[in-house]
Amino acid sequence: MTIIAVIASTFATVSTAQAQDIRQGRQLALDVCAACHAVLAGQAQSPSSEAPSFEAVAATPGMTEAALTVWLTAQDHPTMPNIVLSQTDVQDVSAYILSLGE
Repeated sequence: MTIIAVIASTFATVSTAQAQDIRQGRQLALDVCAACHAVLAGQAQSPSSEAPSFEAVAATPGMTEAALTVWLTAQDHPTMPNIVLSQTDVQDVSAYILSLGE
């Protein structure tokens, strides 16, 4: 029984951490990204016509956390301002974006 309780507790902790990451990523997206991107579920049109909605990004075939990390940490984006994010911020925003495709 003890092993089952430890395993259940571990999964509950992971789920809570993931939910927190998504909430943090959503807030960061609203604070930093929403000026150009449609960041909320159901928002089809971005404020900037060149910026894809986060739902469209999440629906991109093969989109992964690794792909988002590369994009969000690249030094030069031809159509995006140079926004410096911490590694935690990148993980949180990536988790939020990917949650829109679920």
